[in-house]
Amino acid sequence: MGTLTNAREATAEMRKVRQIRQYRPDAVPDDVLAEFLEIARWTGSSRNTQPWHFIVVTDKEQLRRISQVRAAINWVADAPLAIAIVLDGANDTAEAYDEGRVTERLLIGAHLLGLGGGTAWFGDASQQRQGKEILGIPAERTARSVVTLGYPVTSKDPRPGAAAGGRKPLSEIVSYGRLGEPGA
Repeated sequence: MGTLTNAREATAEMRKVRQIRQYRPDAVPDDVLAEFLEIARWTGSSRNTQPWHFIVVTDKEQLRRISQVRAAINWVADAPLAIAIVLDGANDTAEAYDEGRVTERLLIGAHLLGLGGGTAWFGDASQQRQGKEILGIPAERTARSVVTLGYPVTSKDPRPGAAAGGRKPLSEIVSYGRLGEPGA
């Protein structure tokens, strides 16, 4: 197992990861994209099935069309890059778990590489069909989201009615031994 010289620094950086929805127009360099794809490839999966295929999207028209699948993801149009996560469609429960794992790894990787990342869910079954059509994905495969990547302008959510930031205190979300039991 690898050991970091300052693991607390790494965990502090992980706590700074935010959903980014506003990007500079600068392209993501090829070597950085290659690093993202390696991060995705090396993400763990249920029973090591690696049930995914990744579609790199940089075409502005394609990003615009994805952004129109659902109003809440209109910000995708201004991202310089998106990676669609396409799953085999063999085990919905395990693949949903794996999709979450790879998404979070890409978001953390973006932050550590000095970029930002955001997750855009297509939405309901009809919207997922629309997203798959844009990306040329067969009906039997699963595709629910893209991860956008780029150089952040801000972490402020530009959408109307954006949720407030911050976190609940640990005392509200942690129990010991049994639900509702406070720590010592």
